[in-house]
Amino acid sequence: MKYFAIALAFLSFPSIYAQPAISFDDKIYETQIRTVQLYPNLGGAQDFLQPSSTPVQQQNLLLAFDDFQEQRNNYYAKLIHCNYDWTKSNLADLEFLDSYNEFPINDYALSGNTHEHYIHYRFQVPAVKYPGNYLLIVYRDDIKSIILSKRMMIFDTQISITKDNQQIGTGALNWQLQPLNFIINYNDVEILNPTESVHVNIRQNQRWDNVKVNVQPSFVRDDQSQLEYKNLDDSKQFYGGSEFRFVDFRSLNAPGVNTGMMIRKLKPYELYVLTDVSRGIDVYSQTKDNDGNFIIDNLDYGEPDTNGNYLYVNFSLKADAPYDGDVYLVGKFNNYQRSQENKMTYKAATGLYESRQYLKQGYYEYQYVIESKTLKPYTIEGSHFETQNVYEVAVYNRPFRPNADLLIGYALIQINPR
Repeated sequence: MKYFAIALAFLSFPSIYAQPAISFDDKIYETQIRTVQLYPNLGGAQDFLQPSSTPVQQQNLLLAFDDFQEQRNNYYAKLIHCNYDWTKSNLADLEFLDSYNEFPINDYALSGNTHEHYIHYRFQVPAVKYPGNYLLIVYRDDIKSIILSKRMMIFDTQISITKDNQQIGTGALNWQLQPLNFIINYNDVEILNPTESVHVNIRQNQRWDNVKVNVQPSFVRDDQSQLEYKNLDDSKQFYGGSEFRFVDFRSLNAPGVNTGMMIRKLKPYELYVLTDVSRGIDVYSQTKDNDGNFIIDNLDYGEPDTNGNYLYVNFSLKADAPYDGDVYLVGKFNNYQRSQENKMTYKAATGLYESRQYLKQGYYEYQYVIESKTLKPYTIEGSHFETQNVYEVAVYNRPFRPNADLLIGYALIQINPR
């Protein structure tokens, strides 16, 4: 019996041995953590729409998240320097930081007049010495209890990136593709072998799920210190997609566009979004969107961060028969992840795919994607070269010292701006 009791005591502390490995991606590890945002704190009304990138000369990234706990927790933040491909680099903490790499999160506020209690946390990310990729992780008490991770980019402007409007490549012939052509000038940077030491990543609309990593130049002009990117390979080009769908429940008293029935008998409330239909074969429809982003706002009363209510939001998609693959509801609000929580369930009796999400009051943009061996991811939404998208071009170089990938160039390039 004594040995049995010892075994039970050993099993009562599984977190010590079952701690999940750190994911070098945007991820939430615990279900009580909600509405995670990381953005440049510029003092603007809609800073949160910007990507989590900032110049090394003006580092100002702000992390915000909600925690559904009754009492405040002791949360700490830590930075991990990463290579261009988001693997951990060899840099030691004190090589890119001036202080010990553990920062307490002391800025918090309790929710008020909300259906459910939560605590809103804010954290100003500390400055780093070198430009590059960094993973910001937050944990409770010690590193074994990680609650979230977020990618961030600190960039320098040592090189210039200019858009080239000349349409070259298969994208000029395929109306679903959206070729992105640009030129890199590195006159002020000594690069001995650019095809090996320079790495270029491109992402669309702040998405990490379809990022293009280590895109190779089409032409190298050593005499002009130029790299030209006029991609002929479909695998390094982006599908234009369609403008995002949206739903507006910034007000729970008078829900906005695309909201249907609101059930207020129980708290939190239950909202049903108007049923969506496939637009995979439709012609392009021009609408203004925020490129898949979401806005936390409260038009009823109070401050959105601490007076915004959470509610269950039900999405539905009409389908006469199930698709040959898995259907997911994605947007920046869930980091475009194909998780079980975001997977749609097909109900044959109603002919609907359904998903129930727990979301904070606001304005949300979303799309439906398919994971299938026979169907394209954009089968439900369609893809058009006319779609308005924003691309981030990140240029990395590995000098002799420090022996790490530094982000020496960064540019936002709009396609079809409105």
